[in-house]
Amino acid sequence: MPQSPLPGAIALIGGGEWQPGCSFDADLLAASGTGRVLVLPTAAAYEHPERSVLRAAEWFGPLGGRVEGLMVLSRADADDPAAAATVADARLIYLNGSSPMHLRSVLKDSAVWEALVAAWRSGAVVAASSGAAMALTDPMVDARGGGLTLGLGLVRDLAVVPHFGNDPEDAHGQKMHRSVLLAPRGTPVAGVPECTALIRRPEGTWESAGEGEVAVFLDGAPAGPGLAALPA
Repeated sequence: MPQSPLPGAIALIGGGEWQPGCSFDADLLAASGTGRVLVLPTAAAYEHPERSVLRAAEWFGPLGGRVEGLMVLSRADADDPAAAATVADARLIYLNGSSPMHLRSVLKDSAVWEALVAAWRSGAVVAASSGAAMALTDPMVDARGGGLTLGLGLVRDLAVVPHFGNDPEDAHGQKMHRSVLLAPRGTPVAGVPECTALIRRPEGTWESAGEGEVAVFLDGAPAGPGLAALPA
């Protein structure tokens, strides 16, 4: 009896995507087994999302990638059968933007989200940066103040804080501190710097890649085993 395929890799990126320092993108492209990159700028819906697609194309071109933008910006877009079919056919799906709440409200229980999860389960690579990375986990950090709320749950029992050490609005780390204190016992919180990726490999192991180092906090304190504290 044939074995079920492993799910694809998941990359949770701290922001600053598609620029020097993001050395992991070449590896993600190779792991996808294709030169096609599907960009969903859903969490950048109010930040000139078309610019995200152009920036991704400029970045992936020299790496041998062909970028296609899918403008899933509203709930109607997310329930469009043609959009869902495009996602279902993708092997590298890249989400970006700073609004996790908008991404969650657009994608939750939608046709596009179901297609993304199915594609990932069949081996597609899923990458998400900044607010999009926050929304993929459950619990999800509320970007407005650091509290925790319901996320999309592609990765469960983990919360992510992007722009770790880079956020001028949280120079003293109050939001991160609040997220660490409010996380349920046994649920790690990962601080991911810009140009840095927290990558879950198909077999369930985790690694930090790129310019910075991921910091992991568990039960209100830095996690002694670091990435080993993350859920498989």
